[in-house]
Amino acid sequence: MRRSVPVAATAAITSAGLLLAGCSGGGTSGSSGEANAATKGIVNVSNEKGGTLNYAMSDTPESFDPGNTYYAFVYNFSRLYARSLTAFKAAPGSKGNELAPDLAESMGKSSDGGKTWTYKIRKGLKYDDGSAITSQDVKYAVERSNFARDTLSLGPNYFQQFLKDNDGDGYKGPYKDKSKAGLKSIETPDDQTIVFHLKKAFAEFDYLVSAPQTAPVPQDKDKGADYTKHVVSSGSYKFQDYQEGKQLTLVRNPHWDAKTDPLRKQLPDKIVLKLKVAQSTIDKDLLAGNTQVDMAGKGVDAQTQAQLLTNSKEKGNTDNALGQRLNYMAINTKVKPFTNVECRKAVEYAVDKKAVQTSLGGPIRGDLASTVLPTDIDGYQKYDLYPQKYSGDKLDLTEAKKHWAKCGAGKVNTTILARNDRQEEVDAATSVVDSLKQIGVNAKIQQYPTSKYFSDYAGVPKFNQKNNVGLMMMQWGADFPTGYGYLQQILHGKAISQSGNSNLSELDDPEINKLLDGAVANPDKAAREKAYAEIDKKAMEQAALVPLTYFKVLNYRSPKATNLVSTSAYSGQYDYLTIGVKK
Repeated sequence: MRRSVPVAATAAITSAGLLLAGCSGGGTSGSSGEANAATKGIVNVSNEKGGTLNYAMSDTPESFDPGNTYYAFVYNFSRLYARSLTAFKAAPGSKGNELAPDLAESMGKSSDGGKTWTYKIRKGLKYDDGSAITSQDVKYAVERSNFARDTLSLGPNYFQQFLKDNDGDGYKGPYKDKSKAGLKSIETPDDQTIVFHLKKAFAEFDYLVSAPQTAPVPQDKDKGADYTKHVVSSGSYKFQDYQEGKQLTLVRNPHWDAKTDPLRKQLPDKIVLKLKVAQSTIDKDLLAGNTQVDMAGKGVDAQTQAQLLTNSKEKGNTDNALGQRLNYMAINTKVKPFTNVECRKAVEYAVDKKAVQTSLGGPIRGDLASTVLPTDIDGYQKYDLYPQKYSGDKLDLTEAKKHWAKCGAGKVNTTILARNDRQEEVDAATSVVDSLKQIGVNAKIQQYPTSKYFSDYAGVPKFNQKNNVGLMMMQWGADFPTGYGYLQQILHGKAISQSGNSNLSELDDPEINKLLDGAVANPDKAAREKAYAEIDKKAMEQAALVPLTYFKVLNYRSPKATNLVSTSAYSGQYDYLTIGVKK
């Protein structure tokens, strides 16, 4: 969902000084009209205020609630109205992986061998109604997002896994906590201090608190699942109007103070996000200048891509970026016949990755993949346990048929899931269906919307069992830019949940679990990366997923938008925190 060099938080930074230097990670600025300029610097650097910045999206987000979401584009967008303890700097490429304090005055102070982390919240912070933001509000935000899983199930559950005792694992979240005492493992000795007590050392904890789950929520304004309709703002913009499934309008938060926020700019007067707009329409509006940003950040559609790449002028307004992401197909290890590793290995060999790559948009949208870790995550090592051989354009299925024979399943029927608002994903699933027919697997595609994919379908183990879902199309990005931030939620057994699950393979391998737990506690970065590479290989030995392509995005960079920078922290999307609009 996302990604470390701390910066001094207490220094007062002027708007011009930050935008022209700090945001760019060293003062670099990209050239407008140059392809990939926003991957090298900030394009159209400006402090011009005013105007309306227009976003559009082909579906609706699963939620605007910062504590109940797991898509990178919502993490990115929510920072406009929700401040977490730490945040990523607006900088190009890997420089965008650098953390800075946000709500907090400085990065966390660790003690007890890395098991206790303390943060001091900046003084003078206010919500959009003028009330004070306190450490208790941050504590409450973590409790509701990680422990009220029957109400808010869509975000990651790291805190639930790592807080010291979970009060005997009996804590059911604030909605069921009659004592109102909350977790003992999070202390708030005063309104500015919050202390997290963990079960074991967590060397990468500063990354974890960059998640919007640490954005403060005032308990008396919390509406549970309905909080998404009007989030109380701690950021530079606030909700003005939300028409569910149609449009969200943000306006300036009058109680936001630039002196307490070295990261944000409050440039546009208004930000309008239109929902459920056809991708082809979004692309046309981007080129016409009527829309400045495609919020989902998944890139233009195939027809627009061809149009851009054959027009040298328009190609100069594109950015082709890596995003710490993998397109893959999860193989459900709990649904027959894929409970048998030989069946899964047969699928590894049988899926024609070149055909899938074409369906996903060709090499410009990603190189062929053979590992779980993307190439731009530290710890990646190149290898291929299931090398594919081709005779011309035809895939050699010898190894696939050999393993399918060992599997002994014969001809089988299964279901493959894909998101219906991602045509390239549906096309890739269609290619997979054609491949698997060659070894006796008859796969039927079922399509569901992005907004419900994890909450109601692919991320619900009971649904998958009931509907014979053996295969699921998936795209995954790092929660933060380390092997742990990428691997844990898709491979660790404790990450499996009954709704909103992202470990779609339902892999629960003791060796992988142990390696993940041990790695993140190790203060030695090199040792952690070695462990992540080992975990990667063990997952591939289990054939838990089929790596398809190392995701790349082709985004159109609107000449009418200012301060555009493509960042690895948010999957190659533009950083939404400081975008303005030319009047």
